[in-house]
Amino acid sequence: MKKTVKAVAILALLNTCAYAQEVDSTKVNPLKEVVLSDTKFAQSKEKSGKVIEVITAEDLNKKSGQSLATVLSQVAGLEINGNQSANGKNLGYYIRGGKNRQVLVMIDGIPVTDASGISFEYDLRLLPVEQVDKIEIMKGAASTLYGTGAATGVINITLKKSAKKDIQGNAYVNIGSNNTADNHHYNGQDFNQGLSVSGDYKKVNYFAGLNSTETKGMSQIAQPTSTSNYEEDSFSRQNLLGKIGFKATDKISLDFFGGYDRIKNDYDFTFDNTGFNDTDANVTTSEQIRFGFSPKYKYNKGEFVLNSGFTKITREYTEFNTFSSTMDYSVYDSRSIVLDGFNKYNFSKQLFVILGANYQFNDMKSSTPFSTIAEEGTKFNIIDGYTTAVYNSNFGLNINAGARLNNHSAYGNNFVYNINPSYNFKTSFPLKVLASYSTAYITPSLYQLYSEYGNADLTPEKNATIEAGFETELVNKKVRLNAVAFYRDQDNAIDFYFDPNTFEAYYINVNGETKAKGVETSLTIDLTSKLQLNGNYTFTQVDKALDRLIPKHKVNAGLGFQPTTRTFLSVDYQYFDARNDAFFDGNTFAVVTTKLGSYQLLNATAKYELLKNRLTVFGAATNILNEEFVETVGYSTRGRNFKIGLNIIL
Repeated sequence: MKKTVKAVAILALLNTCAYAQEVDSTKVNPLKEVVLSDTKFAQSKEKSGKVIEVITAEDLNKKSGQSLATVLSQVAGLEINGNQSANGKNLGYYIRGGKNRQVLVMIDGIPVTDASGISFEYDLRLLPVEQVDKIEIMKGAASTLYGTGAATGVINITLKKSAKKDIQGNAYVNIGSNNTADNHHYNGQDFNQGLSVSGDYKKVNYFAGLNSTETKGMSQIAQPTSTSNYEEDSFSRQNLLGKIGFKATDKISLDFFGGYDRIKNDYDFTFDNTGFNDTDANVTTSEQIRFGFSPKYKYNKGEFVLNSGFTKITREYTEFNTFSSTMDYSVYDSRSIVLDGFNKYNFSKQLFVILGANYQFNDMKSSTPFSTIAEEGTKFNIIDGYTTAVYNSNFGLNINAGARLNNHSAYGNNFVYNINPSYNFKTSFPLKVLASYSTAYITPSLYQLYSEYGNADLTPEKNATIEAGFETELVNKKVRLNAVAFYRDQDNAIDFYFDPNTFEAYYINVNGETKAKGVETSLTIDLTSKLQLNGNYTFTQVDKALDRLIPKHKVNAGLGFQPTTRTFLSVDYQYFDARNDAFFDGNTFAVVTTKLGSYQLLNATAKYELLKNRLTVFGAATNILNEEFVETVGYSTRGRNFKIGLNIIL
């Protein structure tokens, strides 16, 4: 049966699909698309030495009702574990077999992180997809350009900007169900709403938005068959975003931003594969304050940019202690400052060089029933200098090469580099071949260095990635195909060690290498100007030490149909191969590995413009076949659900 399912999934890829976009005679060649991620400056995609996945505003518009995690999980080579679970569940990011700490998240060009987290990761649940304008995903080691954490990939998120009019308003509301496979109450349990106002008047542009989300109806942990009624875990989120820009001259522009994000949810935790702690007394809140300033200066031979940002995140946990029948309280605070200045200088039309300097400061403090960490001694700073040279020849050869010297206040210096050639063949159809070799590093977190389990002698995790692939367009550019193979060595990994003789526990660098390899391929076919098929397939194979929650085979596929300019219909299919997971057995006090079965999801969306460019309504159905599956051991997942909504532009 499993072989049959896998065969069907691969056949679905070969017949391809995912979602459609309107195709007409004025459609821009995708290889001419502009990307930012591999140079920090706008560059034609055909000159890039990477296959960069781009999710545009139009793409996001056709995925109405989906969360940011769900949208990202449809990208080749990227798995967001937890996107099919209750909204309050923590997310896991896996690019090319790497875990959260190896994936760098950026918002408007500024790295974001929770400096109090064990893995120094950023919580994507804080960000509503309705605030997002565009996403670029660049896979592979990218520490040369982006520094720590960019070891397996970069998720570069651009938030919405001002409208081109003097003033424009937007409002939306979505209502949906929030059921598990064995719960069929299709009433309103998932509410999303928001409004924004933006504009561009003379030399000033602005954007202000308010978003909120409230959900209920599911318990985070899976309900054992012996239990008839688990309590519902609620989730809420509020977001405020403000941007203002000023074009002082034709050469100088100044951009400011500020934002407040807050999530609050009930949470459960599990010690085994049947669920363990289900109580409405467990509540957590996470608050984020972000603000920053980004001036830009253009001159005859180039451009200078300074990205600066400050982030403060506070996480609070209230937890019922089942052993003492008391309430425990924990608080984690962190602050991060980023200053990234970089200059592009054009020596000629074929050659430009980027010189940059990056400064980061991070500190944290925490108070829990078991320990207290003071911020006075729990901090570090990073100062990096980096350079990248880009050569684009007239005959098709492109070369991107760079180096970065990292200086860390806790462990000293670290050097990384990359070389990334590509070649565009001048044939009857566009064909780009590419290859790269890149090194990267992951900084130990403050918690790993300075907590009660910390080890001040830790050094960075390191890895090296080699990749090769191609990107092409066929049949009068109606067929677009790309494929990339990669191989990664990782060493000096940081892990948690428990000594059974002394009962001491602390973080260590593990000797030895771990490896990951795989293939990612995407295919899009414009059957007609109104009908499109596309899809992607990912193969990932990792060593046993890394093999948790990573499907070896994964397929995203779908069919989109746009019969009129006002109507859009799509059907999406996803296949997830079996995955390994682990849990702590409360009876034996041992970590037990387990195998999670493969599963398939079928979803559909319909949209219609009631008033052209003014009022749009949509309906969506997810997990239409109501498949019962496990995404993470012990936790519940969504069954068949429906959502309706409308969007108004004023």
